[in-house]
Amino acid sequence: MTAPLPARPRIAVLADAEQALLRLGDWGPIQALADVEFIDHPPSGEALIRRVRDADCLVLMRDRVPLNAEAIGQLPKLRYLVFTGTRNTTLDLAALQAQGVTVGHTEWGPSKDSTCEMTWALILGALRQLESQTARLRAGQWRAAQPQVLGGVLHGETLGLIGLGEIGSRVARVGQAFGMRVLAWSPNLSPERAAPHGVTAVDLGTLLEQSKVVSLHLVPSAQTRHLLNAARLACMREDAILVNTSRSALIDHAALCAALQAGKPGFAALDVFDAEPLPLDDPLRQLPNALLTPHLGFVTEPVFARFAEGVCAGLLAWLRGEKVPKMSG
Repeated sequence: MTAPLPARPRIAVLADAEQALLRLGDWGPIQALADVEFIDHPPSGEALIRRVRDADCLVLMRDRVPLNAEAIGQLPKLRYLVFTGTRNTTLDLAALQAQGVTVGHTEWGPSKDSTCEMTWALILGALRQLESQTARLRAGQWRAAQPQVLGGVLHGETLGLIGLGEIGSRVARVGQAFGMRVLAWSPNLSPERAAPHGVTAVDLGTLLEQSKVVSLHLVPSAQTRHLLNAARLACMREDAILVNTSRSALIDHAALCAALQAGKPGFAALDVFDAEPLPLDDPLRQLPNALLTPHLGFVTEPVFARFAEGVCAGLLAWLRGEKVPKMSG
């Protein structure tokens, strides 16, 4: 039999660095029944455990706060955990289940569209040198003092997609609208699966050799970790743009820095990194042929509004002893 909740359950909301859940959600009814703490920039390791040890409920923003079995075992009061989105690869779900913790999640909202649009913002920003051009204008200049390679045009070029799922297929449609030929590869992609999208399935080597733009849209796995290593990066065109709005684990970070310094690929536009926030001493920060954004793919007002709605609905149901939306599977 499930033990009753304490008179004032403690809820800890972790890693909402945008401070959007409180702003967008209806927290009044929840705060009338529970003590809620918003820890927007939580510590890690033992410091995190000490901070949330007495929490009855945790709210996690995406997969920003990893919780393995050891950490979960140090949270004896934890009864309910809800994360935003529908997938979290940094939680030990088996350990949560073994400890009797109910796990729920929110809907994605338009995050697939948001990430697709972010991908194209990075592609176009890199192609047309928007960061350096804007910096020149702000510095009081108009054109570069010395001759330099100019921005490119996408029409007639080749777009290579590593992954053709919900986001990759959206990116493909936009590429086709620009008049690009679209190639795709993933571990299980067949010509028959690619054809309905108007995309040609090829081997990874062909994709890297032929594509002006290479964009990553895979879920990391043991098979795809560091998929783009030094050898594969060396296969890319010297004028290629490598874009990653998926997961940093798909690229060997050190190999990418070395490849960019060598000028092949010619440019990288990245929204995800091994360490986030990106450390101040990371060599990527110093490379002129890298466009970097702070993991903004899903960070939009409509997406966070859906997150806030789902979190608040789940919390209120849990506090009232009603059926809560549980994680399926």
